[in-house]
Amino acid sequence: MRRERGETMLPNDPMMLLSFVNMKLRDQYGSLEALCEDLDQDGQKIAEKLEAIGYRYDRGRNRFV
Repeated sequence: MRRERGETMLPNDPMMLLSFVNMKLRDQYGSLEALCEDLDQDGQKIAEKLEAIGYRYDRGRNRFV
């Protein structure tokens, strides 16, 4: 798969993705939507991948729990 300019590659491993996304949400972004817009990613795909390992996005805590 070719990476487009400005697109950030996310970790493929679900546990690494969880760690990466939660770190970014904690340190840089006020919401999953803001993270996805800035990194040019599909929030639904991220959520589905993390739901498959038992994590759901908690808007109030701004993290996957």
